[in-house]
Amino acid sequence: MIDRLAHPDALVVDATIRSRRAIRRFTHDPVPRRVVEEILDVARSAPSNSNTQPWRVYVLTGERKAAMSEALRRAHADDGHPPLRHMPDPLPHDMRSRQEAFGMRYYGALGVPKSDLQERARVTARNFDFFGAPVGLIFAIDSRLTKYSWLDYGMFIQTVMLAARAVGLATCAQVSFARFQDVIADQLDLPSGHEVVCGMSLGFSDEASPVNRIDMTREPVRNFSTFLGFD
Repeated sequence: MIDRLAHPDALVVDATIRSRRAIRRFTHDPVPRRVVEEILDVARSAPSNSNTQPWRVYVLTGERKAAMSEALRRAHADDGHPPLRHMPDPLPHDMRSRQEAFGMRYYGALGVPKSDLQERARVTARNFDFFGAPVGLIFAIDSRLTKYSWLDYGMFIQTVMLAARAVGLATCAQVSFARFQDVIADQLDLPSGHEVVCGMSLGFSDEASPVNRIDMTREPVRNFSTFLGFD
């Protein structure tokens, strides 16, 4: 008989998963290369279809990260790139309501009203400074791969975030980077036929920032699960 809550490993794993959240303001404390390598060494154990391991990771800090951020900020300010369509429009109603609830809490924590589009654009631009984190990661994939390899990639990225959380580091996965494929390809000299999946900020959370204390609700299990054949 499994008593899951009495299992010591479950307590540690559950606490790591439940305490992970998207952090959008970081301290300037550095993260050693060795620690990032150890996180990626854990994450490479993530599953992938037929062990294809479709991930390719670029880790930036210092001048290289600053150069990337400056190039992305310029591209964002120039507004010469089409909007990133990373979700269908319209979203299914239940997802739309959750997205709107997130927007209200996020921009509310920053004191930005919904009608202030200019200030919202400035808030979006903070993505490209990796929210002040000392380390930025860019995840790339071979464009020939299908949605099933993208599923593998999602599991890899989640594993990166949990491995980071396990050693007291914070992360934020950022799809906004995918809007600027050409800029990032130029900065990183991406191999031909590769595209950006997302970026990620990595560092220590600024616990004094209200934006890092947003408590996002999750749907209860009964709302998204169907159990069949159980007693």
